[in-house]
Amino acid sequence: SLCTGGAPSLSYQELKDLKKADVLHIDVRERWEIDRFGKIPASINIPLGELVEALQMDPTEFKEQYNQKMPSKSDPVVFSCLAGTRSKQALGFAMSLGFS
Repeated sequence: SLCTGGAPSLSYQELKDLKKADVLHIDVRERWEIDRFGKIPASINIPLGELVEALQMDPTEFKEQYNQKMPSKSDPVVFSCLAGTRSKQALGFAMSLGFS
């Protein structure tokens, strides 16, 4: 299940369309879930428990850790998880840190 600020949830097709634009997709599932169930192409995995720390990292450190440019607070970001609960929490965390 996917979650964005403007729309509480997206279909996989909507996500694919969004990803044609410059959208950072963060999968907040645990690493073992990615290993077991697979990775959504072009997403980065930041488990929910690491997200608040990750979104406050120095951009250089973020790039080293996640091999991806750190999003600015105004960049479009999509969170996903298995059922939608963690992605909603992730959205709340990001918004509390000033992400729009």
